[in-house]
Parts: sequence; C-alpha cells; structure tokens
Amino acid sequence: MVTTRADAEALDESSPLAGFRSRFRIPDDGLVYLNGNSLGRLPLATVDRLRRVVEEEWARGLVRSWATWIDDTTRVGDLLGTNLLGARPGETLMADATTVNLFKLLWAAAADRPGALVVERDEFPSDRFVAEAVATHLGRALVHLPAGGLDAVDVPVAVVARSVVDWRTGAIADVQSGTAAAQARGALALWDCSHAVGSVPLDLRGAGVDLAAGCSYKHLCGGPGAPAWLWVREDLQPALRQPVWGWWAQRGQFATGPAYDPVDGIGAWASGTPPVLALAVAEEGIRLVAEAGIEDIRARSQLLSGLARDLHDQLLADLGCAWASPPERERVGGHVAVRHPHAAAVVLALRARGVVPDFRAPDLVRIGLHALTTRFVDVWDGLAATAEVLRTKAYEAHLEVATRVT
Repeated sequence: MVTTRADAEALDESSPLAGFRSRFRIPDDGLVYLNGNSLGRLPLATVDRLRRVVEEEWARGLVRSWATWIDDTTRVGDLLGTNLLGARPGETLMADATTVNLFKLLWAAAADRPGALVVERDEFPSDRFVAEAVATHLGRALVHLPAGGLDAVDVPVAVVARSVVDWRTGAIADVQSGTAAAQARGALALWDCSHAVGSVPLDLRGAGVDLAAGCSYKHLCGGPGAPAWLWVREDLQPALRQPVWGWWAQRGQFATGPAYDPVDGIGAWASGTPPVLALAVAEEGIRLVAEAGIEDIRARSQLLSGLARDLHDQLLADLGCAWASPPERERVGGHVAVRHPHAAAVVLALRARGVVPDFRAPDLVRIGLHALTTRFVDVWDGLAATAEVLRTKAYEAHLEVATRVT
C-alpha cells in the first residue's frame, strides 16, 4: 500500500520503465500532466527526426525525396501493426483521421451486407456520427446496442462498431466475446482502438476481429493532428472496397489512368497524398512505445490506476466524489475517471494550480495515466491537489466559466 509521497517516489525509482520519461521533452518538470491519454508528450527523437525530414529530405531532396516517402503509409503501418496490434505485415495502413477511417470501414462493411449498423448509445461522438451518416447514405437503420447485447437486437445486423477502451471511464471491453457475438449475427466487428493502442495489449487477429481503426496522438505520442490508422484482416481485403477513391490507391498511380483500378492489399484503403511530416512524427512515437514493450507498459499502467483508486478512496470519497471507472485495475485502460457534480469547475481550478487532468461532460474528471511519462508522484500530487480544491471549495471561483463550458 502506498501511504506516503515517499512511497510513490520509491515506485518511480524501481519501475523498469522509469528511464523512458527522460526521453521526452518536458520543459516544466513541476507540471502535473494527467492528460497524456488525450495528447501524449513530445519524444526527443521526434524533434531530431522532424528537423532531418524538413532540412534534409524536404529542403535538399525536394521532390526527389518521394522515393523515400512513397511507402510510408504501409511501412509505418506495419511498424504499428506488427508491434502493437497483433497484425501481419500488409494489414495496417497509416492514413487520414480516425473519423475518415471509420467512415471507410463502416461503409465497406455495410455496402454489400444487409442489415443495420450497431453502435453503443454513449460511444464517442465521431463514431456515432459517422455510423449515422453511413446508415443514412445507405438507407439502413442505426441501432444503439441495448443493455442485453446483440441478442436483444431484433433486426438483421451488418456491422457492429465499438471501442476497446471507453473514452470516458477507461473501461476495457471484452474484444473476443464482442467480436464473436457480432459474427454470430452474420455481422462484421469493427473496433475503435484509439484509447487502447499503446496502453493495453491488442491481438486483433487472435481475437478474430474483422476491422479496426485508431489514432496515434494519445498513448502513441504522435503529436496533435497525427495521422490515424486502419486495419483490415488479410482475408477480408479482397472482399471489401472502401468508398473514398483517390490516386494514392491507384495501380500505377503516376500513369494517371482514365479509370479507378486500386492496388491489391491494404494499399487500396488509401485515398489522397499522405502527410509526410506527420507520418515521420508518428513513426517516432510508435517506435518508442514498441521499444518500451506493451506488456511492461500495461504492468505499469495497472499500478498507476491502482494508486489512483486507492488515493480516491483515501482522499476524495468523503468530499463528494465517486469512482467512475471499473473497480478492478485489470479492467481499466490508460485512464480513469472520478465523478463530481462540479467536475468542470474542479478541472479549471486544478489547471490554475499546475495540475492538468481533463473534463468530460456531464460530471467526470478524467485522469490520464500515460505509462511512459506519468510518474507515481504525479498521481499522488494530482489527487492531493484535487482533495485540496474540494476541501477549500476553490472550484467555486470557476463555476461561472464552467457553466459556459458545459
């Protein structure tokens, strides 16, 4: 049991991943950053890599550097897929934004398959919005997954889209059983891995998953606006065709032929010209996470979430807070959440004190636990500051602004 701040410091010193924090640019070591699940910190290697791409490959190489860049979407995709997704080479593509990739995957899954599109009622907004758009365009029903699961859905189902890790509470879904349930209804299973990749072990092939997508700016530290990725199981690739046709997927793309003739394999899921600079940045984050090892990352993440739960019970439970994440650390991903009726004002008060969690409506303080950069003392200091804000009612000074935010 961690009972003092010194105990938290000892955990930091003994952690096998302790040295990785020094490989990130952290200009203010006193800032308690508990939002790495939303935007990961900047790896030092990224700064050097970006300078090299800009000053050498772009400034000196100019258009000749396309010989170097031409395969980045699949090369970086394979780096991600084979290290962190349980994928085979040729199944993962780095491209576009998560929203665009979800649109492509949902459309392809439903276009030639009868039935409704199914999503969680409280799924992340983009997932719900995209599913609604695809259902509208294809003239299909959009069904919210009921509490009874797919067995309670009384219409044919084409595709089921869910998140591996809940964007609010960090709760981890059972990917294998969820996939099997979808496939038992003749549907394809699509998983949004945005909050999972880089924080929990994923074995998409082992779980029988059909399709997946995710971002690279959270636990993968790919930077703001980093390119997303999509994954299509190898045996499904010849049977599905994505709807956003562009020249980057065209066979003999520089021949500029008169009709769309996509390449075989995962490259057919590309659309427009890839963002070369952003891909280089994303690659460095992926490489660093892969080097740390997802099993060690997961072990440290569970210790961090366990500490957060203990401190909540010790410091916050009697101050109007309630634990919103699953009680068992084995069921929580790379972030946890605490409920408070004035959560938005609490977050604003904490940020004024140099503690940076985030707020999720209507009443969640979300606490990010990035395994490579969040220290145990950060969790200690962050929750101790939260207790002080609640005990002194310092959040009341932010209620008016918080009301406008919410």
